[in-house]
Amino acid sequence: MDRVRVGIVGLGNISELNVPGYLEHPYCDVVAMCDTRPERARAVARSWGVPKVYGSLDDLLADDEVDAVEILTPTYLHAEHVISAARAKKHVSCQKPIATTVADARAMVSACAEAGVAFRVTENCCYYPPLERMREVIASGVIGTPTLLRIKTVVGETESAFQSAQDPEGYVWRFDARSPGGHLFDDVMHKYAMALWLVGEEVRSVQAIVRKGRLFFEAPMVALLEYGRDDLLGMMEVAHAPGMFIESDWFGADEFFEVQGTDGFVWVTRLSGRLHDLPPLVVVSGRTRTEVRDIEDRYEVSFRRAAGAFVDGLRAGTPVDLAPETAVRTLQLAFAVYESSNERRPVDPSELEGSVSPPWWPKTTDELMDDVMALGLMPEASALPGTDG
Repeated sequence: MDRVRVGIVGLGNISELNVPGYLEHPYCDVVAMCDTRPERARAVARSWGVPKVYGSLDDLLADDEVDAVEILTPTYLHAEHVISAARAKKHVSCQKPIATTVADARAMVSACAEAGVAFRVTENCCYYPPLERMREVIASGVIGTPTLLRIKTVVGETESAFQSAQDPEGYVWRFDARSPGGHLFDDVMHKYAMALWLVGEEVRSVQAIVRKGRLFFEAPMVALLEYGRDDLLGMMEVAHAPGMFIESDWFGADEFFEVQGTDGFVWVTRLSGRLHDLPPLVVVSGRTRTEVRDIEDRYEVSFRRAAGAFVDGLRAGTPVDLAPETAVRTLQLAFAVYESSNERRPVDPSELEGSVSPPWWPKTTDELMDDVMALGLMPEASALPGTDG
């Protein structure tokens, strides 16, 4: 395949991050877009110079000029959309999380294999240069044998044009029963993927505590991971700090990645936010400390490189990260965190085949409104025009 003709399925909030890499690739043509909102689709197509707009997935999949699709629809639609694309003989890149149940995820993998089409799950963290370099450092043996992985996420407040322009409608399904969980199922899925991808080891046991936070946040959360190798453990931490400002051009989140080895350690000190005054990458090996500052660390670049990698993989006929099998294990890991907290016991992720949710999920409308008021995101009812008081 010399040139790759791509169709974009879904033009919600994340399309602004995921599509530019296809538009910029010298061997890719974005030939069609599909969205259930015709006006939105036509406006975006005009701004990006895309010639065809479809109102249904079936119509886009019937287009013989589409070789591959990037599926950016809500997670609860992924199984239906990926399987339909596979049956139409389209190569598939699908936004993470892969699906809302492990059974659906496996059906997606099988459908693509049976159809003989390429399938990868879009995980931009695999293409974030500091994390790519971190993985290379670990594999090189520079820090010795990895013994401990730690990934910390803190969500705070930020002021970014991207976040201010987010369409609230794109978040509604993330707060209801169409999603099996909230922030841990959505954003933290990136970090679960990194817990597997960075060290190349499977997790055999999870012990976790998940607390009910405000809005869709499940925080604080702490999870202890036991890998297949006895001398490798992992720790994942998630906190919600709505009163703390985190500088960012995108999302108000701070992420910190650390892998300790027998001879040293490697840090990646950022992803979407810029909280710490530290180099993006720090490596300590023996008595030598290396601070890497001349590395591309803009968050949006990871999405562009992810799109480019899919195109390059199709042209070369080679598999591309995130491998669907790893995406399935990532989903199982996310569900194991919930299951361990729910049942207060260690859980083997490989034993989970359905889906798992926190006991309070989803929150009621009244609970969500209480959270909105508590966080000061909406004035008190008595202060609104037309109300008594």
